Amino acid sequence: MTSPSSTGSTPGSTSDRTSDRNPIGTHVLVGKGLVAGALADAERLGCEMLQVFVGNPRGGALTPSKPAEDEAFRAAAAQRGIRTFIHSPYLVNLGSPTAKTYENSVAVVAHNLRRAAEIGAEGVVVHTGSYVDSQAHPEGAAQRHAAALTQVREGLLPILDALGEDGPWLLLEPTAGQGRSLCAGVEDLGDYLGVLDHHPRAGICLDTCHVFAAGAPLDEAGGAAATVERIGEIAGPDKLRLVHANDSKDVRGAMKDRHEQIGKGHIGSDAFVELFAHPALEGVPFVLETPGSREPGGDVDVLKALRDVARRGAGAQPGAQ
Repeated sequence: MTSPSSTGSTPGSTSDRTSDRNPIGTHVLVGKGLVAGALADAERLGCEMLQVFVGNPRGGALTPSKPAEDEAFRAAAAQRGIRTFIHSPYLVNLGSPTAKTYENSVAVVAHNLRRAAEIGAEGVVVHTGSYVDSQAHPEGAAQRHAAALTQVREGLLPILDALGEDGPWLLLEPTAGQGRSLCAGVEDLGDYLGVLDHHPRAGICLDTCHVFAAGAPLDEAGGAAATVERIGEIAGPDKLRLVHANDSKDVRGAMKDRHEQIGKGHIGSDAFVELFAHPALEGVPFVLETPGSREPGGDVDVLKALRDVARRGAGAQPGAQ
């Protein structure tokens, strides 16, 4: 696969280029193909990185690879210095009590990681799932939660072990806390990573809307920095590999996953300046999933401006403007 060092800085590295410090991009569509669709749209928007689905985002079919197109995309993205990530389908749920859903989820994650290697993507983002507790009574909930985490271990560890040292990352994305989440926010990462033996290829994707919805104080001065530091304490250094940069339509702790344009929601712009300035996020890409982020003059440009603010304020306290 294309290594992070060949397409930009890796976490913990330094660079004089602003785009290497934190490449910015958005989720783009592949309807016209990886090159004619995804890469062309990313260039049109001025993206320095991109995220794609490699199949139906709301389905479970394993879309076959196209070797010629895959190689063309790898070469073109590398030539342009555009770093790539894959988002797994939304229906993946490794904690599901339904055997068919669980087995399909395992197969889809493995398939997406293979596709990542084929197209030169650095990692695959996977929602951490829920144990879908359909029982009205709370009795036994802890046992059902534990059983779901056991499923996660049994499903993911063999996949992770097969990746090798240079394989793509499996990036765990904590959810907004709705339903019976297995990993709702930052604090639950410890148990989730624990069942995976803190595998060296298991990393973190920080979705700002999700962790805010689950209670992280991103709307307070220093809150974003504290959240990053807590992730480092739980997961270890250099495990935070990607940021999903999304503002929130709802207040902190609402447990609602409703993305808003940057600076127009309840998180606000200052949190993103803090994130850009934090040394633990050196080299970590920021990808947008906000309304209108695929429109020219949208949030890609907004995030770049906030990155510039953080760069100009280097040496100041996080959040200071």
